[in-house]
Amino acid sequence: MRTHKMASLTLAITAALSTSALAQEAQTTEQKPAALEQITVTAQKRTQSIQEVPISVATLSGEKFESLFSGGEDILALAVRVPGLYAESSNGRVAPRFYIRGLGNTDFDLAASQPVSIIMDEVVMENVVLKSFPLFDVQQVEVLRGPQGTLFGRNTTAGIIKFDTVKPTQDVEGYAKAGFGSYGTMNFEGAISGGLTDALSARLSLLSQDRDDYINNAFTGENDAIGGYDEKAYRLQLLWEPSADFSALLNVHGRDLEGTASIFRANIFDKGSNELNANYDRETVYYDGDLQGDGIDNNPQEYDAFGTSLKLEYDMDEVTFTSISAMETAEGSSLGDIDGGFNLQDGTSGPGFIPFSAVTQDSLNDLEQYTQEFRLSSNTTDALNWQAGAFYYDASFNVTSVDGFYGATTVFHENQTWALFGQSSYQVNEKLNITGGLRYTHDSKSLVVGEQNVGGGGRIEDYDDIDVSDGQMSYELSANYRVTDDMSVFARYANGFRAQSIQGRDVAFDSAPSVADAETINSFELGIKSDLLDDTLRLNAAAFYYTVDDMQFSAIGGGNNFTALVNADKGEAYGFEVDAQWLATDQLTFTAGYSYNHTEIQDDDLTVAPCGTDASSGFTGNCTVLDPREDGYSASIDGNPFPQAPESIFNFTARYAIPMGDNGEFYVFTDWAFQGETNIFLYEAVEFTTDDNFEGGLRVGYENFEHNYSVALFGRNITDEDNVKGAIDFNNLTGIVNEPRIWGVEFKYTYY
Repeated sequence: MRTHKMASLTLAITAALSTSALAQEAQTTEQKPAALEQITVTAQKRTQSIQEVPISVATLSGEKFESLFSGGEDILALAVRVPGLYAESSNGRVAPRFYIRGLGNTDFDLAASQPVSIIMDEVVMENVVLKSFPLFDVQQVEVLRGPQGTLFGRNTTAGIIKFDTVKPTQDVEGYAKAGFGSYGTMNFEGAISGGLTDALSARLSLLSQDRDDYINNAFTGENDAIGGYDEKAYRLQLLWEPSADFSALLNVHGRDLEGTASIFRANIFDKGSNELNANYDRETVYYDGDLQGDGIDNNPQEYDAFGTSLKLEYDMDEVTFTSISAMETAEGSSLGDIDGGFNLQDGTSGPGFIPFSAVTQDSLNDLEQYTQEFRLSSNTTDALNWQAGAFYYDASFNVTSVDGFYGATTVFHENQTWALFGQSSYQVNEKLNITGGLRYTHDSKSLVVGEQNVGGGGRIEDYDDIDVSDGQMSYELSANYRVTDDMSVFARYANGFRAQSIQGRDVAFDSAPSVADAETINSFELGIKSDLLDDTLRLNAAAFYYTVDDMQFSAIGGGNNFTALVNADKGEAYGFEVDAQWLATDQLTFTAGYSYNHTEIQDDDLTVAPCGTDASSGFTGNCTVLDPREDGYSASIDGNPFPQAPESIFNFTARYAIPMGDNGEFYVFTDWAFQGETNIFLYEAVEFTTDDNFEGGLRVGYENFEHNYSVALFGRNITDEDNVKGAIDFNNLTGIVNEPRIWGVEFKYTYY
């Protein structure tokens, strides 16, 4: 399989480079290419050129962004599309888990915190379900690599993914887009914007994504039983600008998802190998899950969300006051059955060893998140620029976990945070700019255990309420030096922390909740940003080193498949990332990115129970563990890489356009992403290490500039790779694979 993947990747890149050569030969007249577009970002909560920000930043927008989602993909499509960025999930289209520079959190619990923060239209999406809000009518995505604790607070130790949607306009404009693809995939997206009065403008954006069930349940004999989804989302924005110095932006948005949770595929590895075996069939599973006693469940997933925000800005000559008030709500549930977890009446079982029906359901109920930020910032051309503010966050929700044996258990979570922050930058001279910032954050969390084991056979325990709190200072110092008009170098030191965490899911399985102390990161990076070859080549690079004290991990597994929080003494990482964009000719553009991450857990005494290990029964696990096991059971993880931290990421795009008359063009666009060696769990095992995963996309179309329409044929995962993206840490060698190949056609009309 690995040989096949590398051969396919080599063939794809060779074809793309061949296209480049042919395209350049086809130029009958030598022309000077146009310059690359200048990119602005709001990484420091003010608009700046990406080349002047002393932070490692990458952006996605336009065709490159839209192509990723043409086949109905969700937010996980961003994985490995930016150097240093990875994402995965064992919760289907909700609760994604993000990683930047190898730093993330593999915890699948609906209360889990993450060190990568998701910011949508300047509002933090803290809960893992809120992070999965569908992406549509997006102006730009910014990936900020490294700690961002000064301006964005705790739980940003790895970095930030920042989404900014298209805002209302006085001029009437909009677009409509429709796509149709394999497996009954249908995507509809559109927006309309315009002025309602001279001072009031509005923008309405809509999304509909559908896919038919395409996976057969061989246990019931039902064809096309699972795998589909129906996702609807909307966003209404009203912008009131009664004067030149005041504006109010109201954002109301929501989603409704019905579909399939993650597809768990048991026993798709042979012990001693990470290659997919004969049990694996992309379009077949064996599910017997009957949690409610009313028939086979087939992994249903349902979620609803609603949110609103109000941004007020008042320009007071040399100072701008900003207020952002927001509320987010969500609720829903996902059920997961493990393929192969059944026993037939004659005593035989499905593929592999699972001695019981393995099915659980987790529900998020009554999630309410409130945030408020006040900010004052300078608004002058002086050498000194500054901003200062205050932030408040309050969230509450409960999680109910249901298991066919233990019954239903509910735990209640609450979290409050407040912070004061300030940052300033000083232009020392025409070449040197220095930036510094401070933030004090106080964070408190609580957990209360509600009803336990309702309708099941588990024990009822008397667990004390848990209350934890911590207050820490975050700070950073950076310098940007402009070597020439086209090149600058920067250095940055940043400190931040991820707040303490509480894990309550184990209460549903007769075990006590667990708590992890806050972790603290110290990060150093050096970088260079340059626009070369008459502004036709943009080459940015950064090298980094960081350490994390009291690093939080989720130890998942053991004989009872528990999920417990632990702190490692330290985590250490170093590496680099490179982002490049080259306008080779007026018609030919390339982008490429590469990152290398070396991560290492440092704790001599920390051990975990791998792949279903149960010392009480003498079972040493159902995988090939490579770590030392002094007692024959627990694995020492000292020196291991961080889980789900790709050692390398490579991505590549190429676009070639052929003018068609005076008002149109024919174009070919291809994108490829490669993921290097990745350890899925805390422990190292042959079966749970992936390597050489890659996916490619293709888009061939025609765009008419006079009449503002385009039509394109598209393909996602065009070589139909079967990539392992995750696994279940139990005794049945269960894996999660990527989405299948999708071919389709897309139409878009834009109105100006």
